[in-house]
Amino acid sequence: MDTIFALSSGAPPAGIAIVRVSGAQAGEAMRVLAGEGVPPRRAVTRTLCDAGGAVLDRTLVLFLPGPATATGEDVAEFHLHGGRAVVAAVEAALERIEGLRRAEPGEFTRRALANGKLDLAEAEGLADLLSAETELQRRSAMAMAGGALSQRVGAWRDGVLALSAQVEAALDFADEDDVAGLPEDFARAVEALAAELAGWLERPRAELLREGFRVVLAGPPNAGKSTLFNALVENEAAITAPTAGTTRDVLERSVALGGVPFTFVDTAGLRERSDDAVETIGISRARAQLDRADLVLWLGPEGEGPAGAREVEAKTDLAATPAKSQPWARVSALGGEDVDELRRALIDTARAAMPAPGEVALNARQHALLAEAHRALATIAPGEDLLLTAEKLRLARVAFDRLIGRSSTEDMLDALFGRFCIGK
Repeated sequence: MDTIFALSSGAPPAGIAIVRVSGAQAGEAMRVLAGEGVPPRRAVTRTLCDAGGAVLDRTLVLFLPGPATATGEDVAEFHLHGGRAVVAAVEAALERIEGLRRAEPGEFTRRALANGKLDLAEAEGLADLLSAETELQRRSAMAMAGGALSQRVGAWRDGVLALSAQVEAALDFADEDDVAGLPEDFARAVEALAAELAGWLERPRAELLREGFRVVLAGPPNAGKSTLFNALVENEAAITAPTAGTTRDVLERSVALGGVPFTFVDTAGLRERSDDAVETIGISRARAQLDRADLVLWLGPEGEGPAGAREVEAKTDLAATPAKSQPWARVSALGGEDVDELRRALIDTARAAMPAPGEVALNARQHALLAEAHRALATIAPGEDLLLTAEKLRLARVAFDRLIGRSSTEDMLDALFGRFCIGK
């Protein structure tokens, strides 16, 4: 297997730039650039030179012999001065060493997975941690990357193996006409495990954290949607004008409010028909957004919004604005009145719908596999053929194995590690 290298810190210029090497030739890379005698697992200062003897940098170096490393392989680190020219010169020198090549995105973490240093669920948590922009995202990703889900799955898998052992014992030692060889508490144990999985399946999903709580502003033309949208995202992102039908397409902005990720969506004004072909397309897209929303703010006539929408009385600064009897919020986005109060209400609503801080949230892949395991366990019936029970327990175990990466497809791994930066 090739030895790989990459810049594993932020893009230069920076105070420090860390170039990491992983693989069997990491020790040779250290010897070529830093000379002989670099002690293992001890940071020392060395003058780095290329193969021709030209000085590259005076810096800190660290050699970590495998397998007790992040990747499970020999690892060399060069803690350089963080200028672009320094980094480029060191990378060029490494590339000239036989057996070394530049790493692909996520390749360091992929090797850690292959060498048993982390499992698939932990790798997914690390990917989420790298892209986290809010405190809620960070804490959930830390729980996943730290192995919280992996430990729980391991316990479920052990439980399924214990149940399988009881079924195998009954099959091996029961009389041919006796199918009642299972322990009395077998059915209760299966039900308890299925119930625990069902509870996990009902938890808020990771996509809500990653993509943000999706708030769609909807209503007829000239209802004040774009003005409120601009006020909520604190940016003149949408064009506003007294003319009805100004907004003709969907406009999205992702922001964090109170540490909670949101995606706000401004839509075209909804009306039954329009003679403008472009506006008609915008109305169709607006209706599609209603189905994707976690929350709809309805700025139109009271009671005419989609089911579950929150009534918002906008333009309260205008005397001609019809009052709503029970609005969720009253705002004058143009004047700024009560917008902060609306933000607070949105934050409270989103927090209630999202995973609790530090709670593990399942992504779509994990949720689907946990659902497979739950279906297998939930269909085990007392008195059924023990061979059928054994097969259902096997299916549950296979789902758990796939969840933590004991059996995974290359396409799925390519998609996951494609999310990583090159030096991770």
